[in-house]
Amino acid sequence: MKIFELENISMAAGFLLLMVGIWGIISQRNIIKMIISFSIVDTSIHLLLVSIGYIRNRTAPIIGEGVTKTDAATQITDPVPQALVLTAIVIGVGITALLLTYSLKLYRHNRSLEINHFNSLKW
Repeated sequence: MKIFELENISMAAGFLLLMVGIWGIISQRNIIKMIISFSIVDTSIHLLLVSIGYIRNRTAPIIGEGVTKTDAATQITDPVPQALVLTAIVIGVGITALLLTYSLKLYRHNRSLEINHFNSLKW
C-alpha cells in the first residue's frame, strides 16, 4: 500500500482542512472570520465524504457503454455518498447565507463584528 495514493491524499487534506476550520472557529473573535471557518469545516466534511466513498478502478454510477447491466454492482461506485455531498453543499450554502445575514443585522445594530462587543446575553 502506497502512502501517496489519491484516497490518502484527499483524506489527509480533508482532515487538515477540518483542523484549520475548527481552530478558526475557536480562536477568532470576528464573526465574519468565524463564518469563513465554519465554511472551511463544511468543505472539509464534503471532501472526507467523497474520499471515503471512492473505490479504486470503478466508474461513475451511470450505466453506459463501459458497464454491463448484469455486472453493474461490481463496476460502479456507490452513488449515495455523492448524493449526500451534493445535498450537503446546498444546505451549507443556505446556512452560510443565513449566517452572513445575521452578521449584517448584528453589525447594523451594534456597529461591530467583534464577539467581545456583544454584551446583551452576558450575565
